[in-house]
Amino acid sequence: MNKFSYQRKIHFADTDGAGVVYFSNLLSICHESYEEYLSYLTINLQEFFTNKLIAIPIIHAQIDFFKPLFCGDIIIITLEGKSINNKVFEISYEIYKDNVLIAKALTRHICINPHTRKTQEIPLIIKKELEI
Repeated sequence: MNKFSYQRKIHFADTDGAGVVYFSNLLSICHESYEEYLSYLTINLQEFFTNKLIAIPIIHAQIDFFKPLFCGDIIIITLEGKSINNKVFEISYEIYKDNVLIAKALTRHICINPHTRKTQEIPLIIKKELEI
């Protein structure tokens, strides 16, 4: 995957009682940027997420914060993918505000058969589209 950038404004709903972005909300925003990347590749999101033959759930997520984010902040998220093996890939996210690295996140995805829940190889078309 070539690096892809996604810009987003932080909303009040993204923050917690202290007025800063809640950690799981930033992971959700990272996933939002992943969905935008899939759309950019002209992948039909409805078909991708409801496919009867393959599912690609997240099996691991992590995030590190270096500075807080607040309502109204404009962030840029860059994404980059990496193949782990023929069934697993990772997406790395870097979150910037005013060209300053605010946070880093990672999601690890595995390809499974949605009916049997057994792992399977990532289809070539997905590998090609995601450039992993």
